[in-house]
Amino acid sequence: MRLFRSSEVLGIATDALDFAREASRETHPDEYMGFLRGESATDLGLDRSGTVITDVLIVPGTRSNPVSATVDSNMIPNDSRAVGSIHSHPNGVLRPSDADLDTFGQGDVHIILGHPYGPADWRAFDQHGDVRDLDVIDVDLPDPEDFFDFTEADLDLDFTEPYDSGGSRR
Repeated sequence: MRLFRSSEVLGIATDALDFAREASRETHPDEYMGFLRGESATDLGLDRSGTVITDVLIVPGTRSNPVSATVDSNMIPNDSRAVGSIHSHPNGVLRPSDADLDTFGQGDVHIILGHPYGPADWRAFDQHGDVRDLDVIDVDLPDPEDFFDFTEADLDLDFTEPYDSGGSRR
């Protein structure tokens, strides 16, 4: 069973790329590393089929220094929205190292961001390390605050009460 989506990755959302560029700046001179997740282009209101990278996930416990970033492989999410990885090269080199190529096996897109992390200081690669085209797409992403959209009343619900077969409290 393949854990990564099979539809074509069309591009990366502007906000996702901006987030990764800022994270790279903040981590500099150490490498930054994250993982990419995507959404269906049609779910984002685009009139195309395929996937748009919408999220950059930071894995807890990632260790980095000026020449590498290491992730505990047990912490890497493996869901159907996963599409690849993203990391920075503080030296500005926009090509994968041998170590990078060893980690490119899973996923369709791997992005390297180079110092000084400007709008043109990045390049996308396929799983073999070959340069691939990746559009930057301006789409409206869901507000991350909506994820935590609940009230105090939601927290006070008593989930120990029995429910009827329709899912309502008795």
